[in-house]
Amino acid sequence: MSQDDLRYEKKNGDMKKRMNHRVEAVLFDKDLYILWKDGHESRYDFFNLRCACPCAVCVHELTGKRLLDPTLIPPHVSMVNCYYVGSYALGVAWSDNHQTGIYTFRMLRRMCQCPVCESQTS
Repeated sequence: MSQDDLRYEKKNGDMKKRMNHRVEAVLFDKDLYILWKDGHESRYDFFNLRCACPCAVCVHELTGKRLLDPTLIPPHVSMVNCYYVGSYALGVAWSDNHQTGIYTFRMLRRMCQCPVCESQTS
């Protein structure tokens, strides 16, 4: 996939599957939406997703202790850019200028808070 294709898709807030991902489509507008290969649909609120950033700036690399203070994140933080990282994750750039987070598809699927997923964790 060329960089031009990625930019075009991201600019339109629509990243359709072009490689063998665990997802069919990734869309972002006011929230992040993922359509998984198994037909499941997930929606992620930007603020909660930003708070869950797994990067080394937000989580201590050795202890796993969360370093990010959620009170420092603007309540209306938004996704500025979203791109595939290989076939296993999404990289995200946020409106608060944070852009080092890589969200694996496994992590995102575990974070799904739809009624179906919530009932499976209860």
